[in-house]
Amino acid sequence: MRAHFSRLAEHLRSQLQAGEAFTLWLSAERTDFVRFNHGKVRQAGQVAQSYLDIKLAQGEKHVSQNLSLAGNDDDLPLIDRILIELRAALQDVADDPYMLLNAAPQSSERLDATVLPPSETMVEDILAAAAGVDLVGILAAGPVQYGFANSQGQLNWQETVSWNFDWSLYAHGDKAVKRGSAGKAWSSEQLRTEIAEAREQLALLKRPVKTLAPGSYRAYFTPAALAELLSMLNWGGYSEKQLRAKRSPLLKLADGELSFSSMLTVTEDTLQGLAPAFQAEGFIKPDSVPLISAGKYAGSLVSPRTAKEYGIAGNGAGTWESSESLDVAAGSLPHQDVLKALGTGLYVSNLWYLNFSDRMAGRVTGMTRFATFWVENGEIVAPLNVMRFDDSLYRLLGSELEALTVERELLADPGSYGARSSASARLPGALVRAVNLVL
Repeated sequence: MRAHFSRLAEHLRSQLQAGEAFTLWLSAERTDFVRFNHGKVRQAGQVAQSYLDIKLAQGEKHVSQNLSLAGNDDDLPLIDRILIELRAALQDVADDPYMLLNAAPQSSERLDATVLPPSETMVEDILAAAAGVDLVGILAAGPVQYGFANSQGQLNWQETVSWNFDWSLYAHGDKAVKRGSAGKAWSSEQLRTEIAEAREQLALLKRPVKTLAPGSYRAYFTPAALAELLSMLNWGGYSEKQLRAKRSPLLKLADGELSFSSMLTVTEDTLQGLAPAFQAEGFIKPDSVPLISAGKYAGSLVSPRTAKEYGIAGNGAGTWESSESLDVAAGSLPHQDVLKALGTGLYVSNLWYLNFSDRMAGRVTGMTRFATFWVENGEIVAPLNVMRFDDSLYRLLGSELEALTVERELLADPGSYGARSSASARLPGALVRAVNLVL
């Protein structure tokens, strides 16, 4: 596919007229998808697809078209026809004063050396580890490819091989243990360990359910639950555009009015993530961008449009200026000591339906979900009924943050609407002194 993509770029370059420029953005995958239900394979198949975005520009005008590639010579006349259509459309659009394309070509290539076992082997490992329980989930595995090219001769290519297993062990009613496993390398031993831990929690879900009165409780948030909390900050919080428009939930952090705990350090870590190291206008992303350092504001994600609008330097962010490779620094609490450190309180496995209740104050509301337990004296004693919380992230990850775990988990976005997502996050678990339950 890389050779074919390069050929398409060269062909398009030869068809340009005076004053025209183009960019190409390729998104491709060869993914094995396997769906499980009741601990058995219910559906298996492969998706092989390639999509190409063509942008034609002249001066400050630009138009674009997305098309599906065949991957052979049939793509060349298709490109020619699209180019004619784009030229005609270009005459009818207004100037875009904030369009910014990379004027300094920076070619690059990154090929993932990871080799996954056949999907059949991965499925066999999953079925063996989950024998006798009602496992449901979807396994997605295989290479994802991204490419960029422009009329100046720049060519960027990245191929990352990874797997993502979004799964649950179902108990009864609304009770289940929800987990997510992902990585660039496959470990049957690690998978067995994770499913064995979920089996233990599945047995605990059979105990009588406990209902708590609204109030403030100690709590431990697993990496998956912490990811849900931090996903709210990815809703404009890391965006330079939203910050300057005074719509960012981190505005008070950037102004120095509020801060998080000194234990919290958040980075956009492109080098260690799964997302491409370049973006659709041809700008190369730094290996890392500090966002929150020891609880203080450290920086933001700046797209080319924002950079041009405000006359500042960009850092390779996409249009939405959101994190694609989030990294939260580890703490000092060993995972094996989590329940002991919690003492009495909530063990929160998952959160659901989060939204801002006061965006500018960083206040969020949401529901506990799946395997959330009541812990007494360091031991799980009962599953909890679903509860709603409403609290400030500045509190939960600030004054109330007691510890972060040493161990961290790589959580890959299981989204596959249109194409497989390459977004990921590496996070620890978080122990907090108090979370406010309101219903």
